[in-house]
Amino acid sequence: MTETSIPRTDKPLEEENDEAAERADEADVTDEAELTDSPAEADEADEADEADEAGSVVAETKETSDSDLFRQSEIAADYVEGLLDILDYDGDIDELVSGGRPMVEVVGGRLQPLVGQRGATLEALQELTRLAVFRETGSPSRLLLDVGGYRANRRKELAAVAKNAVEKVKEYGESVRLEPMSAFERKCVHDVVNALAGVESESEGVEPHRRIVVRPTS
Repeated sequence: MTETSIPRTDKPLEEENDEAAERADEADVTDEAELTDSPAEADEADEADEADEAGSVVAETKETSDSDLFRQSEIAADYVEGLLDILDYDGDIDELVSGGRPMVEVVGGRLQPLVGQRGATLEALQELTRLAVFRETGSPSRLLLDVGGYRANRRKELAAVAKNAVEKVKEYGESVRLEPMSAFERKCVHDVVNALAGVESESEGVEPHRRIVVRPTS
């Protein structure tokens, strides 16, 4: 079996009312075409295992035009730029739409503190940025934030982890439980495992200890 400092927000964000925070969190139910957690799930539902809620977010996303998505990325880029100024970090910011979702990428040196251990700070910054978009548009956002190419590099690492788990499952015929991962990380592993024959994967447990189990197909 395999086991394996977040910047403070400005006061307006801390005082955001509960309703706004809950609606912004709905976007996290689908944490990313970066977030489908198993073939049976319409979207990632790790923070709230309710398929109907996930489906409603998917439907809303499909109805969002590319221009609206790009507007979300612009709002997010402005917010991130403001954070960088406050924290005195330098970085080039690109806003774009990819895979039907808004994205913001920050590239530059000395950005590792914005990523944090295992991407924890990056995930927190992404949530703050999504909330900033929500405050401006009134709609939940599935915005994806990347800093210093962390997500792209992490995908490659997780692909290797997934393939190694698959090899063990096929060799020994037993399930392999991976270490706890974020929703983004689990999605990366699921994508690799589900593309291979003879194995399947599913998530188990609750955050922050939710993990993937890779097993032989029955």
